[in-house]
Amino acid sequence: MNEPANEKRVRRWHDSSLPPGERARALLAEMTLPEKLAQLGSAWPGSAEISGDVAPMQDVFADGSARSDDAYEHGTGHLTRVFGTGPVSAGAGVQRLIALQREIVERTRLGIPALVHEECLTGFTTLGATVYPTALAWAATFDPALVERMSRAIGADMHAVGVHQGLAPVLDVVRDYRWGRVEETLGEDPYLAGILGAAYVRGLQDSGVVATLKHFAGYSASRAARNHAPVSIGPRELRDVILPPFEMAVREGGAGSVMNAYVDLDGVPAAANTALLTGILRQEWGFEGVVVSDYWAIAFLETMHRVADGTGAAGAIALRAGIDVELPQTLCYGEELLSLVQEGKVSEDLVDRSVLRLLRQKAEQGLLDAEWTPRAEPVDLDSPGNRAIARDIAERSVVLLANDGTLPLAASASTIAVVGPCANDPLALMGCYSFPNHVLPRYPGLGIGVAAPSFGEALRNELPGARIAVHPGCPISDVDRSGFGPAVAAARESDVCIAVVGDRAGMFGHGTSGEGCDAEDLNLPGVQGELVQALLATGTPVVLVVISGRPYALGRYTGSAAMIQAFMPGEEGGGAIAGVVSGRITPSGRLPVQIPRSPGSVTTYLQPPLGGNSAGISNLDPAPLFPFGHGISYTTFACSEAALSDSAIPTDGTVDVSVTVRNTGDRAGAETVQLYLHHTRAQVTRPVRELAGFTRVTLGPGDSARVSFTLHADRTGFTGMDMHRIVEPGIVEIFVGRSATDLPCGMAVELTGPRRMIGHDRILVTPVRID
Repeated sequence: MNEPANEKRVRRWHDSSLPPGERARALLAEMTLPEKLAQLGSAWPGSAEISGDVAPMQDVFADGSARSDDAYEHGTGHLTRVFGTGPVSAGAGVQRLIALQREIVERTRLGIPALVHEECLTGFTTLGATVYPTALAWAATFDPALVERMSRAIGADMHAVGVHQGLAPVLDVVRDYRWGRVEETLGEDPYLAGILGAAYVRGLQDSGVVATLKHFAGYSASRAARNHAPVSIGPRELRDVILPPFEMAVREGGAGSVMNAYVDLDGVPAAANTALLTGILRQEWGFEGVVVSDYWAIAFLETMHRVADGTGAAGAIALRAGIDVELPQTLCYGEELLSLVQEGKVSEDLVDRSVLRLLRQKAEQGLLDAEWTPRAEPVDLDSPGNRAIARDIAERSVVLLANDGTLPLAASASTIAVVGPCANDPLALMGCYSFPNHVLPRYPGLGIGVAAPSFGEALRNELPGARIAVHPGCPISDVDRSGFGPAVAAARESDVCIAVVGDRAGMFGHGTSGEGCDAEDLNLPGVQGELVQALLATGTPVVLVVISGRPYALGRYTGSAAMIQAFMPGEEGGGAIAGVVSGRITPSGRLPVQIPRSPGSVTTYLQPPLGGNSAGISNLDPAPLFPFGHGISYTTFACSEAALSDSAIPTDGTVDVSVTVRNTGDRAGAETVQLYLHHTRAQVTRPVRELAGFTRVTLGPGDSARVSFTLHADRTGFTGMDMHRIVEPGIVEIFVGRSATDLPCGMAVELTGPRRMIGHDRILVTPVRID
């Protein structure tokens, strides 16, 4: 039993006037070894009763072998997904959490509450909470302020019900579109991912919830884009492409937690990688937060990677590498590891190192305060304010790829055929970590838990005077063409056909996008591609709408009158797409990933010269159908009057890059001004184009603005031959425009002086000013 409250209040670790680190050290000094190790573990209440796929190999590990009752004997570091595992209302979840926390405090000698973590990638993953667009849709907005606004709202809801830590954002840079988790990412550019990731972190943590960066590192670069597959990238690609978003979220966002990746990186599992988890993360970047394991990643050192003999040995490897807390349950940081420490085979200093980090975080969260009591309150998790934010992101994320003038739909389009398996399915609008797709498929009687009009329903509301016929045409993934006939007939008889195709998110093969739902190629799933071709053959103008978690190859459908891409835009997404179709919304989304031309083209835009078309040396042309950063509107923009403040700067200097952006159309709209670089000669190959800055500018018809980027020479840096990051003298080309290939403003600056080595204190961000 814990000690009486009046005795606890005199302890130094209860004194909230002391720094969190000092309080943590005071508490550590009072703890026994079993109590210390208990803080490095976690408990998942009710995990043995979970059915379906919530986490990988859940059926193997969540079998009751690590019961929460056992964990409470000496306390526990974390409580896992009290709200997010089953359909629990906010009120019931709060009461359950209060009871669990009270049990932990009252049953243990020191009475240390647990940190509570939940998933929050498309909003708080719990019943009835707002389903925001996927991270790939956030990226399509190119709007960090809006992403921060969203995460602040997510954090406020989680904090109100007693949650302390959120498992987001995902900062994996897309390297192969076939990977199932593309929908969870912020796209294929490290700078875009870093800026938006840091914004998400700031918003969540400003609301009192610790953000967790994942998956550190290399997860998205797996061989053949298979989930949990080995990663064989070189150390330079790791440093220059994979790691920068994490570094930006640590330095610019102040992230409090990092989660390891499942993969092995050049033969070393991330959970065992001391050079990564301690060397780079802590010693180079100065990260002072807590590293948590991805679910069962430490046990995988024994069962999947086969580098450990037993759970205790796996725990010892992970602890040495730098993983502080084991999630979602205590398997490897338990009795076997305790014995190894007691026998002197594992240093207790390693245990103390991690416990101090966790206790400091608990102090920062108020969990070590003498007056702490398990308090929380039920809130409206799908409030009008939340839905307004979700609507703003959805509307700004819809990308108009092509348009021959058919859009926006004219009033004369009185008969509309809406065809496709995603047309009338609200779940097609949501990502795999949304509660409706993540948990509720196991509870079919509960519906989807939130109001989410499908595209078909939203279009009827948008165009009440039109006659709209909706036909699925085919399933999303099954090979079933029986619905082609009615769908094609409806298209032939209509003024316009809107073909709505794409994905249904799921987990571990129970979807076409999402964790463990990797693709063999980039063809539309099932027979959807055949359906689109049959609709095109009718001669009726076809507006192709793709609602998906990854970019699909659309080169076969260029006969479409218009093309729209929406990356699972959430519960308000149906209305957002319908608003773009009708013209109520002027589209402003931009592609955070390329749209391939052919289904075998999986390369991203961030390529050196050999990554492009080799002019006959290879018969394969990797050029995309639509490039990174692309997106058109119902108005037009011009970029001109480019200027540099200097033609030459030292290798530690800055240059201002300025352009005038003008709305040359007859509608108000938003343009995304993009700054790209290319080092013309360097000691290693450099990308032909790499994003170095961007900003959204909203302009009325005929209006203009002067956009100025302050580019520091550090932003031209790269990892050199000797694996040190350098700024190298030479000519750097600078381009400003609308996409990675639409760059009307070109300039060059010379970097002068000596080659300069740069480290963790280098400039990471390009400031922007709009006049």
